Amino acid sequence: MKKFVRLFCLFFIFFSIMACNKDVKTFTYVNFSILFDETQERLNNTGDPASIPAGYAAQTPEMKFMSVYHIELSPDEFTPFKGGQIVYKAPETKDGGSLSIDHDSSVITSEGLVFYTFNISKLAPGTYNYLRVGVAYQEFEVLFNLLNIPSVGNIYDQTGTVASFIGYRTYIRNLTIKNLNTDIFADKEQGFWGIETALTAPNDIYNTIYTGQSPAGTTTVVNPIASTSPLPPGTCIVTGKFATPLVIAGNESEDADQSDLTLSFSFSTNQSFEWVDTNTNGQWDVDAVNPALTEQVIDMGLRGMIPFWEFE
Repeated sequence: MKKFVRLFCLFFIFFSIMACNKDVKTFTYVNFSILFDETQERLNNTGDPASIPAGYAAQTPEMKFMSVYHIELSPDEFTPFKGGQIVYKAPETKDGGSLSIDHDSSVITSEGLVFYTFNISKLAPGTYNYLRVGVAYQEFEVLFNLLNIPSVGNIYDQTGTVASFIGYRTYIRNLTIKNLNTDIFADKEQGFWGIETALTAPNDIYNTIYTGQSPAGTTTVVNPIASTSPLPPGTCIVTGKFATPLVIAGNESEDADQSDLTLSFSFSTNQSFEWVDTNTNGQWDVDAVNPALTEQVIDMGLRGMIPFWEFE
């Protein structure tokens, strides 16, 4: 009899655990991922098609990584910035003196990976037509010429890796781009960049990191609803409209069979790296000795965003 009772208890515990496991997923997650598209239309600040201005040159970088500092769902074009549903905010710090994005604590992701997840029950019911994403950091490869290398001269058609900081302000400690690093330990305003060279032997001994700063206000931040929902200067809150509005009923988490919601944002990298082409050769020229002779990087802003969602 005791054996039967013990056996019954074991079966009861086992099936109770199995039942609990079966019901564990009684809610839906919202997943976020990033995409890059070099064929997507190249837009200006107000969302209109943009060409390369005279005296400038641009190239389409090969994107590697990105981090964001703000994600917000907005009901309509009249919703003010920060008046929508803010679902993500990156860590900030005052270590450099001013409130800044904390680069060391940021989540750096690559294309197609889920970099942030939260429970859909935290998302307020409603209809959302717009997505706003604050871009903090990009890492990408570009082509360039390295000029005036001591004892070497000029080396053309090189590939380098750029660390691009386009958020409102970023505190950077030790900047590691790919294989090399350099101490910064300071706040850097929107438009700060560093490029790590990748010279091959015998010139690899000259590999280093060069840094620079684009002028204030030159970073493109696409906002097609700027006339009704403007953004503060210096932010990098890229705004895009869903092709189909996202409707949250509020009961999604009660459906155990409901699939997860994935929100993806496709950024236009179409000629998004732009500089002043002082010698009109259409190539970015970096001076190895005198930073003042390096062609000025003007714009590293993404050229538009298409957000979309799906239950999967």
